[in-house]
Amino acid sequence: MKTIVVMGATGLQGRAVTAQLLAAGWQVRAVTRDPDAAPARALAQAGAELVRAEMDDVASLVAAAEGAYGLFSVQPTVGSPGTPAGFSAEDEVRWGCNVAHAAHAAGVRHLVYASLAGAGRHDTEKLPQNTINKWRIEQRIKTLGLPATFLRPVSFMENYTGAYHLHDGAVTTAFDPAVPQQIMAVDDVGAFAALAFAQPGEWIGRAVDLAGDELTPLQITEAISEAIDRPLPYVQLPIEAIAQVGEEFAFAYTWLNERGYRADVAFTRALHPGLMDLRTWLERTGAVRIAGFLAAQEPAEQDR
Repeated sequence: MKTIVVMGATGLQGRAVTAQLLAAGWQVRAVTRDPDAAPARALAQAGAELVRAEMDDVASLVAAAEGAYGLFSVQPTVGSPGTPAGFSAEDEVRWGCNVAHAAHAAGVRHLVYASLAGAGRHDTEKLPQNTINKWRIEQRIKTLGLPATFLRPVSFMENYTGAYHLHDGAVTTAFDPAVPQQIMAVDDVGAFAALAFAQPGEWIGRAVDLAGDELTPLQITEAISEAIDRPLPYVQLPIEAIAQVGEEFAFAYTWLNERGYRADVAFTRALHPGLMDLRTWLERTGAVRIAGFLAAQEPAEQDR
């Protein structure tokens, strides 16, 4: 079986893609900065070959990609866990372009790039910075003439499993409680990546916005509460509080409240009939993770 290189293999999307590719019978070369770390060792135990490379070191990326049929490329964005201090939008773009150049130099025959829903609207409206970053990387991939697929997922359901959206026993975001938000299970990004690599004739040259469900924050909170058998309130943070963290973050929330991703859930499901909606994801993995996180945040009863 041919080899697929997975960049950022120990990250959220990278782990999902690696798992789906291994399950489909591909050989996976998992690229990581630290092959000795526990997340990397877990990938090796699952059957992946570990390769050390840095996204700031093009030579290491080329070496990692040599001889591979395909490559999955994903980069962290500003604020992502594990990014270096001071990591910027320009760093993300540079890393994504470095990977594209490495794929080109190594003669990779199919690059699947994890972009972001809405990136295709760059010419018609002002977009959040993280979406612009992805669009810029897409443009470099096109300029290089790489045979590529752009997967553009919306926000991940996994954002509701930890401190990103869970605070003080509540679902807490800056989303308008009545405005539908589009979400997707990260495992389904892995499924789409595996689908694209398996069907290059159908997927090379495509850019597809992907969403698994569309619900208001109140509906999301209700579904989580039901799944974990515990009532959770929904708390809306004022945009002004987000702006104190960063104007770009505030703009992104405003954009999601006013314009949003606008992916087609029905079309996404037609491409991948096994696509998970929120309730299915909660039943399979989400509820256990959410309940575990909430329990860990509370003082142990025996210590009281």
